Amino acid sequence: MNKQIALTPVESSQIAAIGHHPETNTLAIQFSPRRDGTPGSVYHYENFTSEDFAAFKKSDSIGSHFGKHIKPHVEKHPFVKVS
Repeated sequence: MNKQIALTPVESSQIAAIGHHPETNTLAIQFSPRRDGTPGSVYHYENFTSEDFAAFKKSDSIGSHFGKHIKPHVEKHPFVKVS
């Protein structure tokens, strides 16, 4: 069961938009469009609190924060591709 999570565009070379569903602690990330212009894939990451999301949103580099604090921590933040 995938939740609809509103996405907000962000300034990043690898991430187009992010969103959060606080009731389920789910982070949504839409990656940048592909070279052919089609929209990037959307993934949902589990166990992502509102505090985690606030830190992610205000980080100096969204892509760098993702690479250091989310992507390598699959045990903490298991993910699923939703589109």
